[in-house]
Amino acid sequence: MKKLLVVTLLAVLLTFGFSFKAIMVTDTGGLGDKSFNDGTWAGIERAAKELKVEAKVVMSLEQSDYIPNLTKAAEEVLKEKDGGIVFAVGFMMQDALEKVAKQYPAVYFAAIDFETSSVLPNVIGFLFKEQEAAFLVGYLAAAMTKTGKVGFVGGIAIPPVERYRYGYEAGIKAYQDLKSKKVTVIKGYTNEFSDPKKGKDLAISQFSQGVDIIFAAAGACGNGVIEAAKEKSEKLAGKGLENIKKYALSGKTLYYAIGVDVDQDYMAPGVVLTSAMKGVDMAGYYGVKWAYTGQFKGGTVTLGMKEQGVRMSQLTYTKDIISKVAPTVLKEIDYLQSLVLNGTIIIPDSEDALKAFTVKGIRLPK
Repeated sequence: MKKLLVVTLLAVLLTFGFSFKAIMVTDTGGLGDKSFNDGTWAGIERAAKELKVEAKVVMSLEQSDYIPNLTKAAEEVLKEKDGGIVFAVGFMMQDALEKVAKQYPAVYFAAIDFETSSVLPNVIGFLFKEQEAAFLVGYLAAAMTKTGKVGFVGGIAIPPVERYRYGYEAGIKAYQDLKSKKVTVIKGYTNEFSDPKKGKDLAISQFSQGVDIIFAAAGACGNGVIEAAKEKSEKLAGKGLENIKKYALSGKTLYYAIGVDVDQDYMAPGVVLTSAMKGVDMAGYYGVKWAYTGQFKGGTVTLGMKEQGVRMSQLTYTKDIISKVAPTVLKEIDYLQSLVLNGTIIIPDSEDALKAFTVKGIRLPK
């Protein structure tokens, strides 16, 4: 009789499983931004698949959608027998999340790219040291530019975007300190994250001013920067990776973009020089897993190079080009990265720290 009861209970558990739901509320960039919304969703999907739980997306078309979307998501989670978690993706959702999270103390929330003004037991904030990844790509850009001018296209000047800029400019300053080469940075902002055309127009403007490499930290607007670089390079070299590589290896000037948040190198092989990556997928994955397994703890988690939360992409399509144009730069980047990891170099995360930043006391290995 006991054996029959155990088998029956097991069958019920297998039939119904856990009633748990992970809901991601996007920023206005939405899914398809090929940046932090897509990256976060990839991590959520991976966790949901592993744990066999439901995951869904709620799209925000305007900032006014944030509160109603988060509220709707919280109400859905409350109906689940085993609860769930609601993700708010992007710094612009900070005020909305804080308001909704206080109204739903029984619901877990994950904030991607921001933290609440005070610790809430039901909110975990994931922050990243974007400046550390950007430092590496900035050094690479300074080494690769043939015109001596590089660009930066930001979305809105919020803390994560500005940390990318600080790191990028610090990498360029480091190259100037160590190589005595002058590199000018031209900066601009789209003032939003969702319109690729605005990013493309700004990139075209910077290219017309002599810039040959642009780092975009602008969400979906950055896709337009990549498109602009691709069009200009293909006009010179022809279409396709082989033509791009052949042209670049001949020593001629091409136009490059640098991707952001996730590995965007595939979007224009040979034209996206590299990408400054941060582990938004890790945040999505662990947010779901911790909520599901009972390990969730309110507060802030900050991921940097040491935590493997930020890095430069693997240069799948451009390593040959870089090795030809700047033969020592990858070895130098490895060395500088080791100095960041051991604390010898602290990458600036503010304007004042950027102004004071220097690596003049450091010697590169021969």
